[in-house]
Amino acid sequence: MSIIMHIDANSAYLSWEAVHRLRTHGGVDLREIPSVIAGDPAKRHGIILAKSIPAKKVGITTGESLMAARNKCPDLFVAGPNYDLYLSCSDAMHEILTEYSPLVQRYSVDECFLDYTASQTRFGDSVEVAHQIRERIKKELGFTVNIGVSSNKLLAKMASELEKPDRVHTLWPNEISSKMWPLPVEELFMVGRATGKKLRDRNIQTIGDLARQDPNHMKVFLKSAGLLILSYANGIDSSKVILNDDIAQKGIGNSTTLSFDATTRKEALMVLLALTERVCTRLRKLDRVCSLVSVSIKTNAFQGGSHQLQLQSYTSSTSDIYRYVVRLFDEMWRGEPIRQLGVHISNFTKDSLVQLSIFDMKNRDHEEKIDQAVDQVRARFGENAIMRGCFANSPIRPLQGGVNEGDYLNMGGYRS
Repeated sequence: MSIIMHIDANSAYLSWEAVHRLRTHGGVDLREIPSVIAGDPAKRHGIILAKSIPAKKVGITTGESLMAARNKCPDLFVAGPNYDLYLSCSDAMHEILTEYSPLVQRYSVDECFLDYTASQTRFGDSVEVAHQIRERIKKELGFTVNIGVSSNKLLAKMASELEKPDRVHTLWPNEISSKMWPLPVEELFMVGRATGKKLRDRNIQTIGDLARQDPNHMKVFLKSAGLLILSYANGIDSSKVILNDDIAQKGIGNSTTLSFDATTRKEALMVLLALTERVCTRLRKLDRVCSLVSVSIKTNAFQGGSHQLQLQSYTSSTSDIYRYVVRLFDEMWRGEPIRQLGVHISNFTKDSLVQLSIFDMKNRDHEEKIDQAVDQVRARFGENAIMRGCFANSPIRPLQGGVNEGDYLNMGGYRS
């Protein structure tokens, strides 16, 4: 039988911010007061990305607006998102996990699957080791995790959700009826609000009710999705833990909804430069180059579209990709006031696999050295330690300042 662990950082963004502040500045622990990670804390916009337990107790929910959250709790502490911090914390957690198995798959920035099957003969009982991993992460990294242990990825993930925070749970096949079936049907992986409502309309209230449904009925009712969630309700999942290098990384994107209407080309291009710097930094951290660039625009009436360009060669250069971003923007924009902009790159390969032409080598080497130097300075001294001159006297700031960023890294595999 396979043995799979699912490791999930508790309130990841907020916990990581709390640990970072305690280690660098001391003071109050954000996890112990009503606090959230949201949009720009200086402005009343953005959505709640993560919340503390005290914030949850006053009714604040993930995904609601910052304004609504402040109405519920006027003294709410708000911190802006710090994506580079989150990535470094995720990397640190991943590094510990790889000590226990060579098969560790990142599900998202705050979750991993670990295949413990072959490791049991070396490290011993899986539940005892799960507790050891949980304690190590808490002691060495300062934040807590939940760990689910089971025979497949689906059950391990469901187990890690049973009770939080700082817990280890098992959900073996013989425990499904007692631990998983009594749960509300919406708590099953892949059953969202809309599907949950459809199921409840047919008096399917719990995961156990769903597990007992007729397959033909579910196929007619919800087509292939019906058969999938029926399998999940019965604890059936054949997907494997796959190393992230073996997962097709689909793209890196950065988008922003502005707090003002950008009405000039100069304003729009500065925002696009900030977004391009973000995605290119991410790309280089992955040791990847890309060959597809796209730009999206929405007007102040939230109407718009996107254009993309297939490059003739691969690149990770900020300057190089920004030139294509400008070209795409100029093809699209018709002078309307702009409220939202986005940059997305895809079609990845490893940098070491790219064959350069003799005409590219000189310019590429020069730009690579500049990008590497900038990345190193920002990694050591902070994102705003070095910036392009065009941002110096502008209200638009590079990377984190002045924009409400929606940063994402789509790595394939499971999706929540």
